[in-house]
Amino acid sequence: MATEVKLPELGDGIESGDVLEIFVSVGDVISEGQDIVEMETDKATVPVPASVGGKVTKILVSEGDTVPIGGSILEVEGGGEPAAAEPEQTEQPAAAPEPVKPAAPQPAAEEPQPAPPQPEVAAPPPAAAPASQPAAPQPVASTPSSESTAHSAVIPAGPAIRRFAREVGVDLSRVVGSGEHGRITREDVLSVVRTVNQSNRAAPTAPATPSAPASPGTSQGSPDALPGTADVDDFGPIRVERMSKIRKTIAKQMHASWSSVPRVTNFDDADITDLEHLRQSSKEDYAAQGLKLTTMPFLIKAVATSLRHHPTINAIIDEQNEQVIYRDYVSVGIAVDTDRGLVVPVMKNVDTMGIPEITRSLAEMAGKVRGGNFNVADLRGGTFTISNLGAIGGQYSTPIVNIPEVAILLVGRSRKLPVVMPDDSIRPRLMMPLSLSYDHRLVDGATAARFLNDVIGYLEAPSRLLLAL
Repeated sequence: MATEVKLPELGDGIESGDVLEIFVSVGDVISEGQDIVEMETDKATVPVPASVGGKVTKILVSEGDTVPIGGSILEVEGGGEPAAAEPEQTEQPAAAPEPVKPAAPQPAAEEPQPAPPQPEVAAPPPAAAPASQPAAPQPVASTPSSESTAHSAVIPAGPAIRRFAREVGVDLSRVVGSGEHGRITREDVLSVVRTVNQSNRAAPTAPATPSAPASPGTSQGSPDALPGTADVDDFGPIRVERMSKIRKTIAKQMHASWSSVPRVTNFDDADITDLEHLRQSSKEDYAAQGLKLTTMPFLIKAVATSLRHHPTINAIIDEQNEQVIYRDYVSVGIAVDTDRGLVVPVMKNVDTMGIPEITRSLAEMAGKVRGGNFNVADLRGGTFTISNLGAIGGQYSTPIVNIPEVAILLVGRSRKLPVVMPDDSIRPRLMMPLSLSYDHRLVDGATAARFLNDVIGYLEAPSRLLLAL
């Protein structure tokens, strides 16, 4: 009896998801809880586990399909039979030889089962592709199941690595994992890409060695790094890429903000010379705990503390009920640039945290986002957003307000400038450029200026920041 595996609830407010990758094939035997597809929602990519085990008889979706919550993904047969069949095979040789005899001729699958070790299969390929086979022994050693299953669902790689490999055109079944228990890391995939690129630049005699990685890289050479599929228009070659769900969500959100929020931007600079001295004197203590101390934790703390004193900046407009809602909690969203687009995870109740807590939380949050190991709840509940342009370059910008919030602060790259001091002397000072955009329907220019002055005051007097409650 076939059983349908359906798309479960992925979070509050999520009605559907796009299929990024299918991990199984028809004929594969899966177990309950095993990841079967990778889905992309508004801003999160999540693997979907099977609700039942059995043999896959039909796959009802394709990559790129939009599946509603509760929609069917695939069909399986024999819910608990695969688990029962495996113990029988282990019991048969140990128990009585008589039951083994009738079972052996009946399923032809018992003869292929001794084959998974397949030393003989590994022997022929060295003649055709000497470098291609070394990647295969490791997955086989880690999974004594059939070869087709190893290719589809037992490849030891997380969803983020699978997505990255797909984007650069690398076949994960041919990658040797260097992580724990043979798990494939991002560096393993990059190593294959580098090998392919080197082989394409090398002389014709060189491809004999990298012929194995050349197949996962699909011999595209440098175009591997380019997005989209090659095509041509009326004027020349182009590359076409389907707009991802996260990019569609970003576009929709930005358009809504642009068309509904009368935005004004204030620009200013903070003298962080003293703050930088404090950071430099403390960074080795943080490094001993495995943490990298940057200026961001100080900026986050300065913003969170200032929001406590300026409730209008921490509020939202409820247009439907014609009222202003002031939030008594402070949760700051940090815009993170990823290979999938801009993601804004939220640091909850940050005003109650100290610099060490913020530093640790920031490191964990960035790791989760860049590794794709976050969920929709991590992106919700923010009252204010900080965007760090300085990590990439640039000084000032006019950031778009992340509605329904009413303000966003963009920090640029700090640089040394000659500054006239109170005693009229000119000294080099490290200046941090700040750009504050705000919704002028609720936030007046004077309110925005006072808030930004408070943020700058905390940054320029780090002792105040450390003692702030």
